[in-house]
Amino acid sequence: MLEFIRQNADKLLEQVLTHVGLTFVSLLFALLIGVPLGIGIARRPRLASGVLGVAGVLQTVPSVALLGFLIPLIGIGVWPALVALFLYALLPIIRNTYVGITEVSPSVKEAAKGVGMTDRQVLTKVEFPLALPVIFAGVRTATVINVGVATLAAYVAAGGLGEFIFSGIALSNVNMMLAGAIPAALLAVGFDLALARLQRLSGKRLRVGALTFLLLVPFLSAFYLLPGREDKLVAGFAHEFYGRADGYPGLQKTYGLQLRPRLIDQNLMYEAIRRKQVDIISGYSTDGRIKAYDLLVLADNRHAFPPYDAAPIVRQTTLNRYPDLGPTLNLLAGKLTDSVMTALNYQVDYEKKAPEAVARTFLNQLGLYKTPTPGERTETVVMGSKVFTEQYILAEVYRQLIEGQTQLRVATRTGLGGTQICFDALRTGAIDFYPEYTGTGLLVILQPPADQLKTLPIQSDSVYRFVQQQFLDKYQLSWLKPLGFNNSYCLMMRREQARQLGIQSIDDLVGVLTKRR
Repeated sequence: MLEFIRQNADKLLEQVLTHVGLTFVSLLFALLIGVPLGIGIARRPRLASGVLGVAGVLQTVPSVALLGFLIPLIGIGVWPALVALFLYALLPIIRNTYVGITEVSPSVKEAAKGVGMTDRQVLTKVEFPLALPVIFAGVRTATVINVGVATLAAYVAAGGLGEFIFSGIALSNVNMMLAGAIPAALLAVGFDLALARLQRLSGKRLRVGALTFLLLVPFLSAFYLLPGREDKLVAGFAHEFYGRADGYPGLQKTYGLQLRPRLIDQNLMYEAIRRKQVDIISGYSTDGRIKAYDLLVLADNRHAFPPYDAAPIVRQTTLNRYPDLGPTLNLLAGKLTDSVMTALNYQVDYEKKAPEAVARTFLNQLGLYKTPTPGERTETVVMGSKVFTEQYILAEVYRQLIEGQTQLRVATRTGLGGTQICFDALRTGAIDFYPEYTGTGLLVILQPPADQLKTLPIQSDSVYRFVQQQFLDKYQLSWLKPLGFNNSYCLMMRREQARQLGIQSIDDLVGVLTKRR
């Protein structure tokens, strides 16, 4: 892990600064709203249960679900992340302000009024100073909550330490995961200890400490603005693409492409480019949204991306146990061309049809759909898939095909995440098969030495035969016949913007970026 941190020190520093900035920007807004609101409901107790109830409900909503509500309303980027963090910080601040103010002894307040203090003076000189320890306990809780939840900001391209965590999960890279998780944990512990120490102060020291903290919050919030320059053309890449050998690192090596991409969930990239929040995205050449959003796939003239012919990988023990499975899966060999797969993706992604319905229609058109025969199915095969539309469609096609053509029951484990997670599940027997791509098998799983890779013709048939033999020899896993389409990684831009800039290929993109620096 130390070697990974050394190699990515600049990126890690950027993520830490962004993470701290997100935490304290949201905390600043929560303080500005939460403290006055807490004081207000202390003055009007009838409102307290309603306000605290609403704030409590907001905090019980799972963070991913909350982002799911916010994305359709305000898009992706920093704003949904800040709104979510702000809402999570509200409850402890409002509640502790309310409790701190109401627990001040009535006799103390009466004494203050007895010496001629106005209501405002009672609040600022008596109630608020006495309530400060309780209020700071709420601020402490809110800060620690926000440090943890801020890791999810990477899901919506807002940055932070979640970038390494999400990328590490997608790639099953423990060093990458820990490079994000450990600093996030240390930030939470550090802020908690600092605020706990501040909370234990008393009298004038506490008031001075509170004032110092309030002055520090805007300063720490500004950390979000510190990370370096942004490219003239903003890139948004999937977490897995950013770290995979056949993704962004391959483009850097082949083309010398240098970008500071925003890392974003791959299912949100297309929405980001549609809303003009990014200019370049990574994607898949058979994605239906290319047509829907009028995107241009940039030509890969130097062949940085190998062929990605889709085919099922099956455990050899599973094929031996169920002799009908292999021939059934091979019924789809050559039936899914690039155009057919693109059309199926379009129906699900853009027309919002269910993968199950799209798969059934496709099998009916091929004459391969059969209604499963009634009766108990005693044998089960477990199928996995990655977490994007095409894999969901293929999973449904395989499920309906197998259950219609054989007496096997199919248990699905869809949305397993990145390549490494799916492969590990297959290798260890957690699943029996899943659809994979030859280029991914070559560069991500096998990772042959550079010398061996240079001798391999990067053509569909050659790559397929190589991975087929290597997987069987090394892992006892069988690649069945290819489905017929090549779903290559690619870079995309909005067609109109690419036309205006004169960009048709990745070479053109590198040239434009070089001129603009």
